[in-house]
Amino acid sequence: MLTSIRIRDFAIIDELEIDFLSGLTVITGETGAGKSIMIDAIGLVLGDRAEASMVKAGKDKAEFVLSLEVNQPEMLKWLVQHDLDAGEHCILRRIITKEGRSRGYINGTPTTVKMLRELSHQFVEIQGQHAHQALLNSTTQRTHLDTHGSLTDQVTQLNQLYQRWDQANLEFNQAASTQTERLSRIDLLQFQLTELDQLALLDGELATLDEELTRLSHSERLRQILNNNLAHLYESDTQSLYQQLSAVITEIQEASALDPAFLESETLVQNALIQIEEASSHLRSLKPQLNADPQRLQWVEERLAAIHDMARKHHINVDALAEKHQTIQKELKRLSDPESNLEKLRAKLTDAEKDYDHLAEKISTARQAAAKSLSAAITVAMQGLGMEGGQFIVETTALKGNERKPWGRENVQFLVSANPGQPPKPLIKVASGGELSRISLAIQLVASSHQQLPTMIFDEVDSGIGGAIAEIVGKQLRSLGANSQVFCVTHLPQVAACGHQHFQVRKTKSKTETRTQLMTLSEEQRVKEIARMLGGQTITQQTLAHASEMLKLARAKE
Repeated sequence: MLTSIRIRDFAIIDELEIDFLSGLTVITGETGAGKSIMIDAIGLVLGDRAEASMVKAGKDKAEFVLSLEVNQPEMLKWLVQHDLDAGEHCILRRIITKEGRSRGYINGTPTTVKMLRELSHQFVEIQGQHAHQALLNSTTQRTHLDTHGSLTDQVTQLNQLYQRWDQANLEFNQAASTQTERLSRIDLLQFQLTELDQLALLDGELATLDEELTRLSHSERLRQILNNNLAHLYESDTQSLYQQLSAVITEIQEASALDPAFLESETLVQNALIQIEEASSHLRSLKPQLNADPQRLQWVEERLAAIHDMARKHHINVDALAEKHQTIQKELKRLSDPESNLEKLRAKLTDAEKDYDHLAEKISTARQAAAKSLSAAITVAMQGLGMEGGQFIVETTALKGNERKPWGRENVQFLVSANPGQPPKPLIKVASGGELSRISLAIQLVASSHQQLPTMIFDEVDSGIGGAIAEIVGKQLRSLGANSQVFCVTHLPQVAACGHQHFQVRKTKSKTETRTQLMTLSEEQRVKEIARMLGGQTITQQTLAHASEMLKLARAKE
């Protein structure tokens, strides 16, 4: 159960620390005082959505620390599994910055908000002010039935099986319905593959062809350059560089014989002669390649055009043609053997159907039994809330044909007959707001008693009722508090009188700011608060006596 909460710089709260007791804790206050602010704070620690506007104006962050006792085996198991165990006590902490960022901690270890929310499911249930509106939703109604029947885990598993079946069904139908498209695709791929095979592009061929095209396109100029420079280097009868250097080497050799200092120059000139000979030889070897060859030039141009045309046809770069060739081969191989693939998909779908149908049938049977039990329990609770002769029916209706849904093979609907002799109608068609509030409260009381979570929080779920019915509601909440910790934000004095612990929320104003305070009431203060709730601002001895009597009556039967 919750043992304490510490709140700092939240909304209009500066700092607040409250200790909690077991039993029923009621929270009251004047309209507009912010009676739900502590419940909101608890919700934030437990993972509710946070906003920057929640931080008190002028402060950097809001901080919440919630302490609780670990007295649930499931909760202890969860903490151990996540390496967050700290014995019999657990401390949850959450910080919200003025920028809207949020940090969570469990027993001092940083955690995600999702983990805070997941842990909270182990020990607390919060019923909000608008729970009766949510009950009009078919999903909420089905969830209540599944919770009552302890089917939540099975339905989660069924949802997973449904996703598996849905995917298998999609894959099979796509494969089965595209036979004509498949054959057409095969024809196209075979045609494309034939074209690429005929093209027979070799590795590195494109670069080689580009070089050859350049050479053939400029063969005349290249021959002119070659012949001119070959003559300059070697083949001229009188003026070649080779002849000139030969004359030079003759004189330098004579000088070397006279002075060894010329030997190095002799060697260098000799090397130059050798290089001229080699360069001339290489130029002569290029002559055959530079002969004009119009036919070869035409062939190279046509070959390059064919390669580029093929790339454009496939909307790719020429460098990707080889990869495209392989891709077509692989796809053609896959499409050419569809029957075995189709049978595999059929077998996969059949297995998914069997698994889903088997669990769905078990859930359907369990839902029918749970529907009878829940119908009877809520009917009793309704009548206890002053709806004598009222009847509540949980109806399960099978889906048409072989239809499958993530939640199972039936829809769930709540039907109500508020008065004797009236035919049951869907809950959404209940006209009276007061009746809807009482029916909603009956459902929540039954759900809370069935779940038996350590802590239950009711935030003004008693709206729309009063008088003797309010007294009954208070007694039922107090009865729940005998075995669990119950919090209830209420505006009804009859409910407030039934609390084991009583908090009052006050809003104080000064010239510069507004603050919210929450205080634990003594017995005398409780009498005054309940008297205020009974009679407004003017409190008489009569209302004080009435309030005192209500408190005594609430304890009388214990």
